[in-house]
Amino acid sequence: MSETHRITLIPGDGIGPEVTDAVVEILEAAGKREGASFDWHRFDAGADAFAKTGEYVPKALYESIEQNRVALKGPVTTPIGGGFSSINVTLRKKFDLYANFRPVKNLPGLETKYPGIDLIIVRENTEDLYAGLEVMVVPGVAQSLKIITEKGSTRIAKFAFEAARKYRRKKVHSVHKANIMKISDGLFLDCCRTVAKGYPEIPYAEHIVDNTCMQLVMNPWQYDVIVTENLYGDILSDLCSGLIGGLGLVPGANLGTECAIFEAVHGSAPDIAGKGLANPTALLQSAVLMLRHIDEAATADAIQMALEAVYAEGKSLTRDVGGSTGTGAFKDAVLAALEGAK
Repeated sequence: MSETHRITLIPGDGIGPEVTDAVVEILEAAGKREGASFDWHRFDAGADAFAKTGEYVPKALYESIEQNRVALKGPVTTPIGGGFSSINVTLRKKFDLYANFRPVKNLPGLETKYPGIDLIIVRENTEDLYAGLEVMVVPGVAQSLKIITEKGSTRIAKFAFEAARKYRRKKVHSVHKANIMKISDGLFLDCCRTVAKGYPEIPYAEHIVDNTCMQLVMNPWQYDVIVTENLYGDILSDLCSGLIGGLGLVPGANLGTECAIFEAVHGSAPDIAGKGLANPTALLQSAVLMLRHIDEAATADAIQMALEAVYAEGKSLTRDVGGSTGTGAFKDAVLAALEGAK
C-alpha cells in the first residue's frame, strides 16, 4: 500500500492560490495514477495570515513544517522598503534551509535566444547581506552587515559538489567578489577551494561575479554547476531564468538537514491575480523537485513528461511564453497529457 505524504501547503497571495490549486490538482491526478497520495495541510502566510491571525507566519504553520518536514509554497508578496520581513527569508532562517537549489533548463518547443541551457545554481541561503543585520547609524547613513562564515561556506560548497556528483555534472564554478571583499568573500573562496580538493574527479573553477554576469550573456553553456553566496545567487539565478524564458518557468528548492520548502521563484503578480492568466509551470516544476525529494520518482517523471509534452506541442501555452491559454486550460492540457501517456 502506498504511503500518504503529509505536506504543508502555502498557497501565497496574488496569483499564488491560482497556480497552487492547479498544481495540486495535477499532483493528485499523477499520484493516483502512480500510487502516491498526499495529505495537504494548508496555511496562509504574509499579509493574508496577519489579517486572520495577527501573525505574518502563524505558529501553526511553523509547527506544520516541523512535523511534516516538507512544504510546497506559492509566491508571497514582500513589501519593498518597509513593512514586514520577507516570508521566504524568515522561513529559510527558521528552519536553517541553507541550500537554495535552482536548476535552469530549456523546455522543449519553447524558442529562446539561448537553446540548450542546462545548469544548476547552488546558492547559500542563510548568510551574507540577507542576514538582515541593518541599522541607521545616524540620520542619512544606513549600514548593512555582510555575514560570511566558514561553516556556512563549507557546507554550501559540499552541497554543490555532492549535487554535481549526484547529477553527473562536469564542472563546478564558485562565484565571488574576493578581489574587492578580500576577507568575507575571501573566506568563502577559501572554503570552496578546500572542499574542491575532496572531489578531484570534478573540475573546479572560479569567476568574479560581475564577469560571470557578462559570461552568462555571452556564453552560458560554459557553466554546469554554479555555487555562490546569497546575494550573488539571488541575482544570478534570476538572470539565468531569463535565458530560458523567465521566472514563470524555473523551479526552486530550499533545503536543510531537517526540512525542505519547494517554491515558485517568481513574484505574486497582483496585476493579473484572479484573472486566470498565470502560468503554473514554475510551481509545478518545483513540485516535481519535491516529489523526487520524497522518493516519488515515478510521479515526478509522469508530471515532467506531461509538462514537456504540452510545451513541445505548443498549443496550450500561457501568454507569458507567447500563447493565449489561461491557467485552467493549461492545467487541463497537462492533465490530458498525463492521461494520454497511460
